[in-house]
Amino acid sequence: MAEAAAALGQFDFAGDDHVVPFQVEGLDVRGRAVQLGPMLDAILERHHYPAPVARLLAEVVVLTVLLGTSLKFDGKFTVQTKGDGPVDLLVADFSTPENVRAYARFNQALLNKAVESGETEPEQLLGKGILAFTIDQGKFSQPYQGIVPLDGTTLEEIAGVYFRQSEQIPTRVRLAAAELFDRDDAGKPRHRWRAGGLVAQFLPEAPERMRQPDLHGGDGDTGSRPHGDDDAWVEARSLVETIDADELTDPLVGTERLLFRLFHERGVRVYEPRAVFDRCSCSRDKIKGVLKGFSAEEIEASQENGEIAVTCEFCSTTYRFEPAELQPAE
Repeated sequence: MAEAAAALGQFDFAGDDHVVPFQVEGLDVRGRAVQLGPMLDAILERHHYPAPVARLLAEVVVLTVLLGTSLKFDGKFTVQTKGDGPVDLLVADFSTPENVRAYARFNQALLNKAVESGETEPEQLLGKGILAFTIDQGKFSQPYQGIVPLDGTTLEEIAGVYFRQSEQIPTRVRLAAAELFDRDDAGKPRHRWRAGGLVAQFLPEAPERMRQPDLHGGDGDTGSRPHGDDDAWVEARSLVETIDADELTDPLVGTERLLFRLFHERGVRVYEPRAVFDRCSCSRDKIKGVLKGFSAEEIEASQENGEIAVTCEFCSTTYRFEPAELQPAE
């Protein structure tokens, strides 16, 4: 093990905020793994979300990054939840090739009540509703949307249902988020958010090997599974399920080292990492274009102290306009 670890350290690690594609040829598995640090921390701290909300949004950001970086075309991939729980909306989108933004909406009173009663599991905070995956290739094509119910299970399990229903690909997703309390280089106390995740998919050359478990399968399920599972996928899924949440977020583990821990006996190959960035797609020109579609009465009603101020929900940037800027040209 010591020799293998030393050999692993001979190449540069991807580090935080880089998605690492990987392949395990011995198991016919492909996937992607990531650890998010400064990029995620910037998104969450910008809004000062309460910890339970920040943790939920962090998982959605990881899921969005893992799936969005698989796009082979220019476009946008969006993950959005709508539920009847204290956190009624989570949305994150990935714009190719590397830009991420995210936002959460919650009811403070309901959140306080949930925290007081100890009902802070993700499924309890989201409640019943839907999880939507949207792929938008731009104005020359229709967006594709896949919808699965929020049914009281985890985001990991719901994502697995989406793949089984929409793509018919055996898939296992792992997600985790954590708060870190440490000290900076000057010795001052510091609070940070980190998150990590992994998606593994069974992609054998022979399509008939891609046998699906029933939609109610998962941890703890002892029900029968028609036709059984391919042995390679059973092994791969079992290995992925051994991952501890701490391993996904630990800055001392690193994505490549985690992949080695999981799959070294089968031979794991990693590919060029892809960086992701906290970048919003809003702009003054875009918002001005929207406001110019307002009627004179709407412009008047939107004014405060002689100006119109619009704040982006994602990046919290405020754009200010004089009413005269929004009048149609003579």
